[in-house]
Amino acid sequence: MKQIEVSIMGQSYLLGCPDGGEPQLRQAVSHVDREMCAIRDAGKLKARERIAVLAALNLAYELASMPAPSATTTSAETPAQAGDNDVSSEYLDTLINRLDATLNDDGHLL
Repeated sequence: MKQIEVSIMGQSYLLGCPDGGEPQLRQAVSHVDREMCAIRDAGKLKARERIAVLAALNLAYELASMPAPSATTTSAETPAQAGDNDVSSEYLDTLINRLDATLNDDGHLL
């Protein structure tokens, strides 16, 4: 596993990245950065932690609103994309823990 440096809302983060996963991780970072910047630019919130929580909720809602996948789902899809509600809660907990670890200088999300 290698590490890559990314920037979210102007702050640099060093993230662990599985082999071959860099394009997908950079796309995810770009999506999170756009969402967080849009919330910040709306001018209602200034605290990075609150912006991160709202962005996470917006992205989770967006993911949950996606159409159900066909019967030919692949193992590369996330549990939430594969439609397994029991696993998606565990998957979201894992994502929150990863965000907490990444934002450790700014405090925990929840």
